[in-house]
Amino acid sequence: MTLEFLTPVGALIALAVLVPVAALVSVSRRASGMRRRLGLPELSKRLRLPPLVMILAVAGLLGLAATQPLLERTSTRHVRSDAEVLLVVDVSRSMLARQGLEAPSRLERAKSAGARLRASLPSVPMGIASMTNRVLPHLFPSADRDVFGATLERAIGIERPPPGSSFIAPDQPVAANATSLASLADVATQRFYSPAVTHRLLVVLTDGESTQVSEAAVGRSLRRARIETVFVQFWAANEQVFTKGAPEPEYRPDPAARSILDRLATATGGSVYGEESLVPAMSKARDLLGSGPTVAQPHRPDQIALAPYLAAAVFLPLTLLLWRRDR
Repeated sequence: MTLEFLTPVGALIALAVLVPVAALVSVSRRASGMRRRLGLPELSKRLRLPPLVMILAVAGLLGLAATQPLLERTSTRHVRSDAEVLLVVDVSRSMLARQGLEAPSRLERAKSAGARLRASLPSVPMGIASMTNRVLPHLFPSADRDVFGATLERAIGIERPPPGSSFIAPDQPVAANATSLASLADVATQRFYSPAVTHRLLVVLTDGESTQVSEAAVGRSLRRARIETVFVQFWAANEQVFTKGAPEPEYRPDPAARSILDRLATATGGSVYGEESLVPAMSKARDLLGSGPTVAQPHRPDQIALAPYLAAAVFLPLTLLLWRRDR
C-alpha cells in the first residue's frame, strides 16, 4: 500500500489559514478588552480553543485535498511467459445484423464474448485486432486486463477502421460484403505475437460471411507459424441490418457462412463454435494453451483518489464553527 501526492505544492494553500487565524486573534483581543472594561470574566480556554482548532482543521483538509493524494495498492500477478492470445473481431457492416431493433447486434454479442474469454484466461497475455478485408492490431498481447477491456469497449466498432478503399467501390451498396477471412494469413507474418512465444492462439469472432477464401493458403500460413485457431460464429438466419429503424433490403444473411468457417478450421487444424457454445470454446482455448512457466509482474489494480473525500470532510469543522458562532 503506497500513498502518492500528485501535486504536493498544493499543500501551500493551507497557509491561507493565517488570515482567519489573525482575524480570530484580533477579535478575541478586542472581546477580552471589552470584558475587562465591563468587569466580565474572561472566557476559559475550553471555549476559546475550539474555533481555532476548527479553522486549522479546515485549512489542513483543504491543503491535503489540494495535494491530490492517491492511495495505491500494489500486488503481484503471475503471467504466462510462453503463451499469447490474439482476439480478432470482425467489424464489417454485416456484424450490425440483429434479430430486432431492441436485440443486441452480432458485434455487441462478440464483444461480450471477448470479455468473457479474457476473464477465463487471466494469466495469459491477450491482444485485440479488428478485421474487415485486413487485420489491424489495436492492442498487442498484454496481461493488463483493464487496458484490454478499455480497448475492446472503446476501440472496436463497425468499420473502425473501414476496409481498404481499393476493396469496395464508393458506389457499391453499404451492405456489400467487406469481410475477407483470407486476411487472417497476415497474422502469421506481421509479428502480432512475441517471437519467443511458443503457444500462440488465434481466436476469431465473426459471422463468417466472407468473400472467397483460399483455405489452404491460410492454413499453410498459420500452421507454419505454429498458430492454433478457434472460431466463434455470431450468426442467425433471421437477422437483419437496420438503418434508421428500417431493415436494409440489400443485406441477406449468407447461409454458406458456417461452411466457410468449417473449411477454414479444417485447413488450420482449428475448431468452430456457435455463439451458444462459448463455454466449450473457452474450454478448448484453455486446452490449446495448456500450462507453462509464469513470471511475476507488479500490478496496481486499486487506485483511490482521496481528494474528494478530504474536500467533503471540510464541511464538518466548518459546520461546527458556524454552529458555535450562532450560539
